Amino acid sequence: MALTGGCQCGAVRYQVEGEALHNALCHCADCRASAGAPVVGWFAVKEEQFTQLQGEVTTYHGKNGAERSFCPVCGTGVFYRNAAMLPGIVDVQSATLDEAASLAPGAQIQCAERLPWMKDLSVLPEFERFPGA
Repeated sequence: MALTGGCQCGAVRYQVEGEALHNALCHCADCRASAGAPVVGWFAVKEEQFTQLQGEVTTYHGKNGAERSFCPVCGTGVFYRNAAMLPGIVDVQSATLDEAASLAPGAQIQCAERLPWMKDLSVLPEFERFPGA
């Protein structure tokens, strides 16, 4: 199984061969700060499964060996590596897949840091588009 994806503007493209090791929604404060979002979806693959097909990324070197790579043109976060904690693994932001709906998360991680209002989103009203549109 080959998966392809990239950043919002199309400057960065990648391909992944084979099955993901795991696919999860991360609630940690570092992911939230990096993405500006309450949760970030990631799927992990071995380095040898991952190929960056096009473009250059800018990498932010964060805490404890974290390397967050993003498109320098549009700012989309794309990859995460941490040789100390996840040797030989590339975490890819799952929403950057061309067919993002095809790879559903199997878990939520770092829930100790989850924003309390993220616990039960099903109680919020839902709208197909903007309210009143």
